[in-house]
Amino acid sequence: MASAVADVPDRVTVFAPAKINLFLHVGDKRADGYHALQSLVGFAETGDELCAEAADDLSLVMDGPFASALADEKDNLVLRSARALAAGACVASGARLRLTKNLPVASGIGGGSADAAACLRALWRLWGLQALRGGRVSLEQAAVESGSDVPVCLLSGAALMEGRGERVTALPELPRAALVLVNPRVAVPTGPVFARLAARSGVAQIQVPSAFADVQALAAWLGQTRNDLQAPALEIAPVIQEVLTALDAEDALLTRMCGSGATCYALFANDAAAMRAAQAVQQAHPGWWVCATRIAANNIGAPRSF
Repeated sequence: MASAVADVPDRVTVFAPAKINLFLHVGDKRADGYHALQSLVGFAETGDELCAEAADDLSLVMDGPFASALADEKDNLVLRSARALAAGACVASGARLRLTKNLPVASGIGGGSADAAACLRALWRLWGLQALRGGRVSLEQAAVESGSDVPVCLLSGAALMEGRGERVTALPELPRAALVLVNPRVAVPTGPVFARLAARSGVAQIQVPSAFADVQALAAWLGQTRNDLQAPALEIAPVIQEVLTALDAEDALLTRMCGSGATCYALFANDAAAMRAAQAVQQAHPGWWVCATRIAANNIGAPRSF
C-alpha cells in the first residue's frame, strides 16, 4: 500500500476543459474493434471543474447546469477512472469528489473524458503519487484504461492524437484563437455515427506545422483537413447542419463539427467577432447551448492544491 506522503494537500481542484477535435480523420477498424484515428486536439477556456477532498471512502456528487443529465449514472467515468488509478498505484485511500458540470453531456467535446482526466490529475496530487516510484506511469495507464479520449484530456494541451486515442504527442501551444461552441441539445450516440461512416480520410502521417502565426493561419491549414464523422452524424441529426449554417452566417473563418457531434465550433478573427456571433446565434436559437470562448493555453488543467 502507498504510505502517507509529506506535504499532501487536503483538497485539489482541477479544471476540465472542453476538448476540441480541430480535425478528425478516421481509418479502418483495427483488430481490437476500435477505429484508427488521427486528430489535432485543442482545448477551450470553458469546461467543467472537479474538486477532490481527502476522505476514507470514494464518493461523487454533482452540481452545475448539466448535472441532472448524469443523475441516473451510478458508476460513471469519473468513478471508474478513480478506481483504475487506485488499483494501478495500490492506493487504499478514498476521496470526496465534487463535479461541477458546465458542459452539455454526450456532446462531442469530451466532457466525460475531460472529467475523468481531471479526476486522475486531482487524485494523483491528493494521494501524493507524484512522490512514489511508478506513480506517473500509473496515472497514464489509468487514463488509457478509462477511455479513448482520456489520455489526451490528461495532457490538457495541444496534441496530435492517434491510434484509438491512446497515442498522444504534445505540440506547441496553438494560437489563443477566439471560437464559439454551439450545441443544439440533441444527443448523437457515437456508435451509430461510426456505423454509418462511409468516406474516410485515412490516417496517413500528417505533418502539423511547428507553429501557426495566428488564427487565420490555423484556419487556413485546417481547411485542408476534415472531420470524417460529420457526414454520418448529419444523417442522424440534421440539426447539425443548421448549427453550421448559423455559424457560417456570422463570418467565421472556419466551421466544423466537434468529435462525433452534435457540438460544432467556429474560429473567429478576434474575441469581439466571436462574442457578436455567439449573441446572434443565441438570439436566433434560444434553446441551443452557445458559448464564446478561446483556445486555451497548454496545461490549463494543472491541479490547484489547498
